[in-house]
Amino acid sequence: MVRFLTIKNIFKIHPFFYIFMFICLITGNIRDFLIFTSIIIVHELGHIISGILFSWKIDRVILLPFGGLTIFNCFINTSLFEQFIVTLMGPVFQIVFYLFISNVFVLSDSVIYYNYVLLIFNLLPIYPLDGSKFLYVFLCLIFPFKFSHLFLCFFSLIFIIFVIIFIGHFDFLVFLILLFLCFKVIIEVRNHRIIFNKFLFERYNYVFRFKFIKRVNSLSGMYLWCRHLFYDYGKYVTEREKLLKMFDNHYKL
Repeated sequence: MVRFLTIKNIFKIHPFFYIFMFICLITGNIRDFLIFTSIIIVHELGHIISGILFSWKIDRVILLPFGGLTIFNCFINTSLFEQFIVTLMGPVFQIVFYLFISNVFVLSDSVIYYNYVLLIFNLLPIYPLDGSKFLYVFLCLIFPFKFSHLFLCFFSLIFIIFVIIFIGHFDFLVFLILLFLCFKVIIEVRNHRIIFNKFLFERYNYVFRFKFIKRVNSLSGMYLWCRHLFYDYGKYVTEREKLLKMFDNHYKL
């Protein structure tokens, strides 16, 4: 009973999905709807299974008409390699599943179209789609974490505007999807400072065994994949010393 309640609390169905389901039912596309939903679930299973293999804890799995959204409860300072693999496994599972069902069943044109649209749409660099996570990993490899996160948010907003211009006509379902994505990006921008502070606090409170060391001048210049040496008052201090000084002074206030 407890396990059932836990699973029930993890899986959520977004109201937009009910709208999508209603449209499919009244147009008689029940079989297509079931295949659509199966593709979405298998895509998310790719993220879930790979996340579990890396000992990531699942917070929520939200079912949406344009895909799913698996939210993990893990460190911001999680390995970029793990983040890349977990993101990659979603599209990989979807492609393998589609190849399987296309050889077993005769798929309608709408299912074939939806599969490709879902795959391509999820690879767009808009937060929180898979494409944005690939972009995030790439940015974090090159730039400091704080800049990477903020750049990703604003780039997502710009890309949403680009998609609206590219479509060129009003579509109610597409409008709802873009509205949802815009809302998610705005929330992420508003939480940017909190997320950056959490990034710092994780480094202060836990030991991450990074192989590389980088010299920086400020906390804003910290990268996600390495430890740091800070140039402070004419000498270099370790990341641990810098964060201890910062947080200890904060707690004394």
